[in-house]
Amino acid sequence: MIRVEHSHWPVEAITHPGMTGKNNEDRFAVSAYRLSDRTNTPVLLAVLSDGIGGHRGGEVAAELAVTYISQRLSESTALNPLTDLRVAIQQASDVIYQQASTNTALQGMGATVACAWMIGTRLYTATVGDSRIYLRRGERILQLSTDHTWIQEAVERGLLRPEQARGHPNAHIIRRFLGSPTPPEVDQRLRLAADEDDAAQLVNQGLPLLPGDQILLCSDGLTDLVPADEILAVLRQAESLRTALETLVALANQRGGHDNITAVLVQVVSLPSPWGALWRRLRWGCLGLLLAGLLSLMILIGLGLWQWRNSTSSVSPTHTVTVTPISTPMLPSVTPVLPRRPLP
Repeated sequence: MIRVEHSHWPVEAITHPGMTGKNNEDRFAVSAYRLSDRTNTPVLLAVLSDGIGGHRGGEVAAELAVTYISQRLSESTALNPLTDLRVAIQQASDVIYQQASTNTALQGMGATVACAWMIGTRLYTATVGDSRIYLRRGERILQLSTDHTWIQEAVERGLLRPEQARGHPNAHIIRRFLGSPTPPEVDQRLRLAADEDDAAQLVNQGLPLLPGDQILLCSDGLTDLVPADEILAVLRQAESLRTALETLVALANQRGGHDNITAVLVQVVSLPSPWGALWRRLRWGCLGLLLAGLLSLMILIGLGLWQWRNSTSSVSPTHTVTVTPISTPMLPSVTPVLPRRPLP
């Protein structure tokens, strides 16, 4: 992929330490590319990470995660996006683990991660931990990712009802994270309906995005305090992406702001049609051929006129024609010979 300065879709991001005075251990990165020199397919990569660990460990882990994954994917051809996402995340986890193993001040550090990779109009996702990815489409909001927490597992097994999960004392026990001794299982399920099984959710990868869609990546500092229906209401009513994010952060802080709050919001708009671009090229090409033909015709007409003028100017306007009479040769005189009469 080739890095470009501006994203093909509007995007905004915000991060806030919260109201408890803790260090901001969240990190994010948004990168824009075009696919290659041969194709101008636009690409947008958003990576968000929530650090885990005391002192500076969490912010170091989150920084490593965002930086390594962004760099690794920037070198990709994007031909196998799911594989590239999985490999980049697991390698980032190993980098974090190695750093923690060699630096006693960083021991025990880890991070969550949420990645949204938009290639053209197709969405590919990958997550580890409880940072989330949402899709807002029209009047609905869908949580595309699945939390890797004790609470989520309890709900899936029927041990808790969803309404019991909010405020549960075990709500922040994470079951997967980057920096673990063994590479974590990267979750590439993309959930569009509650009754879909894992296989169906994997097939959803490469989801075609529609004009008007919004993709939201956020850390649990937001989702712990602002539920999905309120997020939807804010996204629908906000005048801009920036206003929407500032409103969401303000809501979380009004309710305690007990954790860092980070969010990335992408607005999907129409992409220029490749057929439109082809038609424009053909139109300008035909116009160029027409102009070239007219120019050639004018040159030919000019040459013809020039030759005609030269040929007429080389002939005198009056001509003297000399007629030489043809002499008729004189024939020799002939004396007629009379036949002799017979003698009597």
